[in-house]
Amino acid sequence: MKLNKLFKIKDTPQRIARGLALGVFSGIIPGSGPLVALFLALVFKANKISALLGSLATNTWLSIATFFLSIKIGAGIMNIGWQEVKQGWFEFLSRFRWVDLFKFSVLKIILPVLLGYFILALFLGVLSYFITLLILNWRKDANKTGINLSR
Repeated sequence: MKLNKLFKIKDTPQRIARGLALGVFSGIIPGSGPLVALFLALVFKANKISALLGSLATNTWLSIATFFLSIKIGAGIMNIGWQEVKQGWFEFLSRFRWVDLFKFSVLKIILPVLLGYFILALFLGVLSYFITLLILNWRKDANKTGINLSR
């Protein structure tokens, strides 16, 4: 994703940063993505373009990269050994059947992972909000003082 696209959006820095944060959040959560980002942008009155950009920048590849971190976070919160969750997750995936999703033993594996993804996505979404807002406001102030930042 080119950062310059964010600077060309005609909206307030707060709405742009909120949209990007919602996009990052939805992009990290497996199974969600651009459509969820657009829906969240509507609900939270955020910029839809930046929400889409945030989602596309993080969708799938970051979910995969954060898989083990999500397991550790979720298992830690639920006070379960993360290695046990990881092993159970791989066993579940290797013998996947839809009916297994409703078994209590599987919930013991799925819930920590989903909780970990949610916490991580929330953290990265909030972090991206503040970083984006800081950059957009800095760039706005620089443009007011006549400093040329475009290349």
